[in-house]
Amino acid sequence: MKAPPTPQKDGPRTNKDIRVREVQLIDQEGKNQGVVQFPDALQLAEDAGLDLVEIVPGANPPVCKILDYGKFRFLEQKKAAEARKKQKVVELKEIKLRPGIDDHDYGVKMKAVRRFFEEGDKVKVTLRFRGREMAHQDIGYRLLERVRNETALIAKVEAAPSMEGRQMVMVLAPK
Repeated sequence: MKAPPTPQKDGPRTNKDIRVREVQLIDQEGKNQGVVQFPDALQLAEDAGLDLVEIVPGANPPVCKILDYGKFRFLEQKKAAEARKKQKVVELKEIKLRPGIDDHDYGVKMKAVRRFFEEGDKVKVTLRFRGREMAHQDIGYRLLERVRNETALIAKVEAAPSMEGRQMVMVLAPK
């Protein structure tokens, strides 16, 4: 029978999980104590009623700090949550056009495109051809060129106009 695998802890190693002979120690006041033998560092942490936490495991010797591990984890989680809150997910919005679009309808669609760019989203402009409109792809290409020229100041072309079956597609991204 095999012994069950030891569960991997997430986060930094603490106290007896640290497996080195000596560490670069930073005490609870934030002062650098220099290179200290591991048992001495662990004893200092226990005397202070705190934990010895490995902050920089890749250093030689690893940097360890004496602090309250529960409070440390709480602050790390709080920082991560704050970073997630500030993060903006760029969405791909789609605007559908037809080759024979009227000027007013075109204006309404362009207003929506500008709003999408202000929100920081990318825009996929899709031009659908029906029936005999396929013979006049040049009209569709000119329409997408018009969209490109009108949004040149606020957007850049990420994917040039290309045919995908019965539709012509162009992707714009905010500058």
